[in-house]
Amino acid sequence: MSDEHEDAPESGRLDRTTLETLARRSETHPLVASWAFTPDRLSPRALELTLDPSAYPPSVEAVRLDIHWFVTGDYYLHYVETRTETRYQCRWDRHPKTNAPRTHIHPPPDAGEAEPSSVGTHHLDVLFEVLDWVSERVSTLHDASRQSK
Repeated sequence: MSDEHEDAPESGRLDRTTLETLARRSETHPLVASWAFTPDRLSPRALELTLDPSAYPPSVEAVRLDIHWFVTGDYYLHYVETRTETRYQCRWDRHPKTNAPRTHIHPPPDAGEAEPSSVGTHHLDVLFEVLDWVSERVSTLHDASRQSK
């Protein structure tokens, strides 16, 4: 993963079995171009899903979803869109937080202050709820791109 998250939760060991399941299941989604454990499969710190940039308007250069799933059932999924001079990002979290519900989102465009989230707790539900959100984001970007022409 190319970014460090200063406010990312510490929730114990990563759940490698769950991450492997998420990797395999992510391949069934049309926006997922590839996946890899970073920095490597032997000592993963995250599962990085590379999303297909050709599905996005040309202004979006790269898109990824970094997934951290812990043996405690806590998680965070960090969505990052990269453009020439800007980034659009948000993060879905589940971990104890004193000033937010256990399950929360750091909303776009800059992964700001935590807000309540309705994303579930089962790893596959979370993955596909977030990928559904990504699909809606792609549609919104295309609609905005068409309207600006």
